[in-house]
Amino acid sequence: MLTPLFKKNDSKAKAIIYSVSIIVFAAVVILNKVKLEIDLTFSPHVFATVSAMINSLVALLLVAGLFTAKQKKYEAHKKIMMLAIILSVLFLLSYIAHHLFTAETKFGGEGTIKTIYYIILFTHIPLAGIILPFILFTAYRALIGEYDQHKKLTRITWPIWFYVAVTGVIVYLMISPYYVG
Repeated sequence: MLTPLFKKNDSKAKAIIYSVSIIVFAAVVILNKVKLEIDLTFSPHVFATVSAMINSLVALLLVAGLFTAKQKKYEAHKKIMMLAIILSVLFLLSYIAHHLFTAETKFGGEGTIKTIYYIILFTHIPLAGIILPFILFTAYRALIGEYDQHKKLTRITWPIWFYVAVTGVIVYLMISPYYVG
């Protein structure tokens, strides 16, 4: 096992994790309602493409993280998962930028594909909204060396995080043909 990076302080960790989670959630909700009318000299939909690419990388890193943990390659696992968290922060910035600079895009498909799109979207959105504190608590447990608790949380966190990453890419692939401008 790895040497813990931080000393255990659950009350401080809970306060930080809940604060960050609430602030991020509020920022996404509020900033989705704000539109900036700025000529960027490039299509702001590039941010959506970047977000999808980052989500793809995060999904791959999550799989790699799972394999390295199962192989007991804990140092590699730690590096992979920290990179997944860093990329998720970059995803969030790109996601917010896309929504700040573009109008809402309506899905243009019809019939079964429209139903599939909305099922994916309506499962993706709430899970994306709740996963952040799980990710942060799971990382915290590992960083303080509580590996049994980390492993228990991972059983909840990993599949949801993976689903959110993969469905984020699917939503992008399905909606991007309808982007205007």
